[in-house]
Amino acid sequence: MAKIDQQISTLQERLTQLKLRQQRLDLRRQARAAQLERKAETRRRFVVGEVILDKVRSGQFDADQLRTWLDEKLTRSADRALFDLPAKSA
Repeated sequence: MAKIDQQISTLQERLTQLKLRQQRLDLRRQARAAQLERKAETRRRFVVGEVILDKVRSGQFDADQLRTWLDEKLTRSADRALFDLPAKSA
């Protein structure tokens, strides 16, 4: 009977190790999926920005409207400086 109990104990330890391994793999997959989604979102933003800037350059979109939107939305000094907007006062 002791031998069977030892086998059960060994198998339970192995099962615990495998479950822990599975959890780690799941966490890695989730982290990778989140990373890919962040990259895709960054790419979408870049592409949309390129389209809008192209429309502004070709005169199909009002540059003053874009500047107004940027002035309303941008708060960081570095971001505002990219578009020659004055720093916002606190």
